Amino acid sequence: MTRKRSLIAAAVATAIGVALLSGLGFWQLKRLAWKEGLIAEVGARVHMAPVKAPGPSTWAALRPADYEYRHVRLRGVYDYSHQALVFRSLGNPRGRFGGPGYLVMTPLTIAGGESVIVNRGFVPYDRKADAATGPQGETDVAGLMRSPEDRTWFTPADNPAKGEWFTRDVEALAQAMSLGPHAPFSVDADAGPDPMALPEGGETVLSFPNNHLSYAFTWFGTALALAGVFLAWAFSRGRP
Repeated sequence: MTRKRSLIAAAVATAIGVALLSGLGFWQLKRLAWKEGLIAEVGARVHMAPVKAPGPSTWAALRPADYEYRHVRLRGVYDYSHQALVFRSLGNPRGRFGGPGYLVMTPLTIAGGESVIVNRGFVPYDRKADAATGPQGETDVAGLMRSPEDRTWFTPADNPAKGEWFTRDVEALAQAMSLGPHAPFSVDADAGPDPMALPEGGETVLSFPNNHLSYAFTWFGTALALAGVFLAWAFSRGRP
């Protein structure tokens, strides 16, 4: 009787474990479908012709999922006196320059007096001076809308007083720049016609880790292994 009870208890525990592990596997398959849909949607947005950027009246209702990587155009005047440099190590650059350097974040004042922070592009660490100025007067800008950049455990803290930035945090940048009404997004400018010009636009990183299938196999494999261990144990318990 004791042996039978132990087998039943182990079988129940194994069934629960297999169910939980299989559930995690199916959840990863759902995440895989979502990620593949996201990659396809982003790919379509990036290669579309630029459309007019959302106006200030729509900014409060914008959601990052609705606008991330949308190709837009806007017109305004750059304010070089309030720009910020965000440290970035650019690997696999599309242009001529890469390695450690900065993303040049410059507010663009649009018709109503509101601002949109534009990432004008990348400058190498030793070419920082090339970020000081750019187009004068009314300027047409085309680029990709970007949501505020997430901070990880490994991201150093920003130090606005020293001009040290490590994330594209729109609100923090706008506060440091003393901007008035401003967009909740930034725009990564497209590459310009001159491949030697700095800042180097068109360097938006389009990389989306997609390991959900391998994770699903891991969970399903673990469930099978657990079932196999139980069967082997139960068989050994049933032998004289």
